[in-house]
Parts: sequence; structure tokens; C-alpha cells
Amino acid sequence: MPDYGRFCPVALGSEVLADRWTPLIVRELVLGNTRFNDIARGLPGISRSLLVQRLRHLERMGVLDLWPSPTGRGNEYHLTAAGKDLGNVVVELGRWAVHWLFDDLRPEDVDAVNLLWWMHRRIDEANLPDSRVVIEFVHTAPTRTVIWMVLDRGEASVCLQHPGFDPDLVVTTTTRALAEVFSGFTTWADAVSSEEITVAGPPVLTRRFARWFLWSPFADDTREMVRARA
Repeated sequence: MPDYGRFCPVALGSEVLADRWTPLIVRELVLGNTRFNDIARGLPGISRSLLVQRLRHLERMGVLDLWPSPTGRGNEYHLTAAGKDLGNVVVELGRWAVHWLFDDLRPEDVDAVNLLWWMHRRIDEANLPDSRVVIEFVHTAPTRTVIWMVLDRGEASVCLQHPGFDPDLVVTTTTRALAEVFSGFTTWADAVSSEEITVAGPPVLTRRFARWFLWSPFADDTREMVRARA
């Protein structure tokens, strides 16, 4: 049989993107992760050796460039113009999945640590308070877990150990309830109203909390599907 791989644009594009991990690696780069460990952190289950292979593949295909780290140690991965454009393909793939595979979406499958990792990458810097805010997330189920998020000068970090600062806010929730807000299955206001999520702290901070987060890039599509199913 003749090989039409160099004639068909879909076949040609598949050489860049069509394997299990590559679209997810591009997703991490689109979300702003440039360091190897941060990219790996967003991809639970991938081996470091496979991640190295996939990053080299994307570099060879002109999707990313390797830059020296400003710290002088190691390198960073940055999307090229072609890579940024490929990000649009990945986003559309996610939107397609929400609309056509909606019944297979399971927000309860995410664990507390990875959920907070996702949230810290979806911060609305324009709405963050001027001073440092420490948020303590107390997950009551399915496993009791306490995780801290520190918002400071437009930067967000996730701490699995106590950060050394007293929390300004304490958010008590199940992992599923918070994941459903992040994904768009429900709203922050509804989750708080139903007491599935409670927030303790100064009212000036509790009122603004939801505006600090952009939530999932697919939250609007998910809300649309929820309304359509109602």
C-alpha cells in the first residue's frame, strides 16, 4: 500500500501530536510550565525517561525551544510560535471531549494534591490581594489531606508541608466538591451555599476568594453541558 503520510495533513500532524503523552505535555507548556520538574508534576504516571524523549521529539519538530535557565542551572522549555499555535489544537481537543464524551468525565477521580496543583496554575493575577495570603485547604474525603497554597506578589505555590505562616483562610471541603467547582460542574457560590465547601477567615478575603481563580479552561463548556442536561 502506498504511504500517504506526506500528502495528508492529518497524517503529517499526527506525527507530532498523536501519542498518549504528547498532547498533555503541550498542555503543560501552554499553561506556563517551563521547568522539567513542573512539567512532570502535572503528568502523574509518566516516567522521567519517557518525558525526556517526548520533549526531545517536540524540540526536533519545532514545537519548543530549549533555553538556559535564568538561575544558571539547567534549562527551560518554551513553546515556539508553532507550539503556541498547537496549543489551540489541544484546547479544542479538550472542548470536543467535554461536548462528546461528557458522561465519561469524572471530577471525583482527581486526587487532592493534583487538584491544588491545577488550581495554582489557574490564578487570576489581576484580582489577587496586594499582600501575601496563605490558604489552608482541609480535604475531608475521600482521604483527609491538608494542603497549603501561598499567594504572594502574583505568584502561587503549593505546599505539602506547613509553609511557616499562619493561614489567612481555611477552606474545608471534599476533594470531589472542590473538583466539581474547578471543572465547572457546579459554581463556587452554589457549593458554599450548600455547605459542601466552607471558608473561614476575614470576610474581606472570603468574599473575594473565588475571583482569585480562573478555574478550568473548560469550565464554561462544562457548565453549558450541565445546563443542557438539566
